[in-house]
Amino acid sequence: MPEQYLEVGKVTSTHGVMGEVRVQPWADSPEFLCQFKTLYVDQAHWPIKVERARVHKNMVILKFEGITDVPSALSMRNAILYIDRADAKLPKGSFFLADLMGLEVRDAQSGQVLGKIADIMNLPANNVYVVRGGERELLIPAVPQFIAETNVEDGYLRVNMMEGL
Repeated sequence: MPEQYLEVGKVTSTHGVMGEVRVQPWADSPEFLCQFKTLYVDQAHWPIKVERARVHKNMVILKFEGITDVPSALSMRNAILYIDRADAKLPKGSFFLADLMGLEVRDAQSGQVLGKIADIMNLPANNVYVVRGGERELLIPAVPQFIAETNVEDGYLRVNMMEGL
């Protein structure tokens, strides 16, 4: 069962003197984080209302309801922010990376189970899936040449194995 709350970023510092905070977004684009009116703080998932949000140099500047000065904003430093999955609007065929964790990985040609996704490396060019539990650890680039099918609902990923992979 997919988790209800998903990590989307971390408060890194304050911004200005009116209680705004700078957030390092953990999404495909910082704009994704700007669409939410409510975020959830740390593992307790206590809700906090977003008054406004904007992108600034690949960071997100957030103004939370009730945070009106620098000392209050400083208390948010290092907080992990979450969204409720139900609030997210993803394009058809898209998925959260968290939903890939633990998916069974199969060879697209033979159907052989190669292991499960144990980690996802976020590299500048593309993500790389770390597959463990098979004969050996595999690093599979998340690009169309390698990924034949991603089926989150049925719990598997089919990959095109290439020489040397």
